[in-house]
Amino acid sequence: MKSRITKARRSKPRSAAWTSRPGPIARARKILGILKKEYPGSRCSLYFKSPFELLIATILSAQCTDERVNKVTTVLFQKYRGPEDFVRADVSEIEEAIRSTGFYKNKAKSIQGCSKTLIELYGGKVPDELGKLVNLRGVGRKTANVVLGTAFKKQAVVVDTHVTRLSNRLGLTKEQDAVKIEFDLMKAVPQEDWTSLAHLFIDHGRAVCKAPRPRCEMCKLTAYCDYYLEKNKT
Repeated sequence: MKSRITKARRSKPRSAAWTSRPGPIARARKILGILKKEYPGSRCSLYFKSPFELLIATILSAQCTDERVNKVTTVLFQKYRGPEDFVRADVSEIEEAIRSTGFYKNKAKSIQGCSKTLIELYGGKVPDELGKLVNLRGVGRKTANVVLGTAFKKQAVVVDTHVTRLSNRLGLTKEQDAVKIEFDLMKAVPQEDWTSLAHLFIDHGRAVCKAPRPRCEMCKLTAYCDYYLEKNKT
């Protein structure tokens, strides 16, 4: 009789670092602990003096750097101090004032429409509820969560391009959809760290975990990074 014993497939054993990988919750705690030491002053980099100013600045930040937005809003908020000023203005004036942030026509319409709704429904005040914020023109979950977390000090997970990139590389999610990523991070990250998560990930994304060429050689998170371990598995 022919032997039915077959040779086992040969495969390279994975490193101890890979096989002993902690789950998303434990991993998130370790990652946050390291990043808090690396970026102790991590915070929102947009300039603002009120929830309304942060709302407008965040709308302007779409497809634009925070540095550019800060240059624009430093002048903008001297002329337009509240939603009433934006509603009274000719939209072409707003467009000219924010032109350098890009997509200025759509952003001007969003700012004016958003301001009008704030006056009509909320007495000119920015609401501190997600459902009300996302009903404002030009405001999605990302912008709403920035305002909730930074202006109102409510814990909220902000998902931008840096958070999407890092949370995938670090194995905290496998999703690319921003809402699904947000919900995955809410499960993995302690609620008291929801707001600080984005600030820390943005700082680390800008300094080390860059999109095209991450600087893995100087990263303190390699032991918890799927991207790094996959590249260097043995």
